[in-house]
Amino acid sequence: MTSQHDLAVRFRDLHIPGTPLALANAWDAASARVVAATGAPAVATTSAGVAWGLGAADGDKLDRESAIELVRRVARAVEVPVSADIESGFAAEPDGVADTVAAVIAAGAVGINIEDGIREPAEHAERIAAARRAAEAAGIPLFINARTDVFLFGLGAPETRLTETLARAERYLEAGASGIFVPGLAQPETIAALAKDIPAPLNILVGPGAPTVGELAALGVARVSLGSAVAEAAYGLVRRAAEELAAHGTYTSVAEALNYGELNNLMSF
Repeated sequence: MTSQHDLAVRFRDLHIPGTPLALANAWDAASARVVAATGAPAVATTSAGVAWGLGAADGDKLDRESAIELVRRVARAVEVPVSADIESGFAAEPDGVADTVAAVIAAGAVGINIEDGIREPAEHAERIAAARRAAEAAGIPLFINARTDVFLFGLGAPETRLTETLARAERYLEAGASGIFVPGLAQPETIAALAKDIPAPLNILVGPGAPTVGELAALGVARVSLGSAVAEAAYGLVRRAAEELAAHGTYTSVAEALNYGELNNLMSF
């Protein structure tokens, strides 16, 4: 079996500007195995999908123990590298973030996403530094994908957001981040500017209406994530199927489902 250290190195090496690592984010062991079975070189979780599947809202509402157990299940389900979305670290203080990261590594992950949200950049940098110390203590070259929500949350005046994102990226990389994740952004010229001026892999969140993977590659992006979109689509199907069944007594909504035998076989090894 491939060692966790080797998986971490492999995951790091998948982040190539101009040849993006494209991730259809999973939220449980079954979705992780389905993604891996398509030939995906890695699996990343979505914090929203994980929380919803475990009966909680996204946004630091899920308890740390449940989140870590989910990471363990996903890591055991696939042979490819696994990156875990840990929201803002499931802890109030940096030492708590370090505890979370140590547990996530022990669960089998080789990468994390950690978000700043509305947190002050200096405070978030301390949390990233704590995550890096925990990874070094574990002997794992953890890929820390530092998410900054300047564009996602519309922080500050529009004309200052690019500069603010670059400033945060610099601070987070100095603290030990491996890459920078900027959700809420689809403008090619802004993405190109970030890819040019951030000296680390850039991750962009995608969905309907966003540039294609090929277009993002040409802009210098190194990682593309669907985030919660796949889970949202799955739950959208649940609602359409339930509404169709109740209103019409028909079942066309589930016509393109994965075959029972195929899915069951995926979960049999």
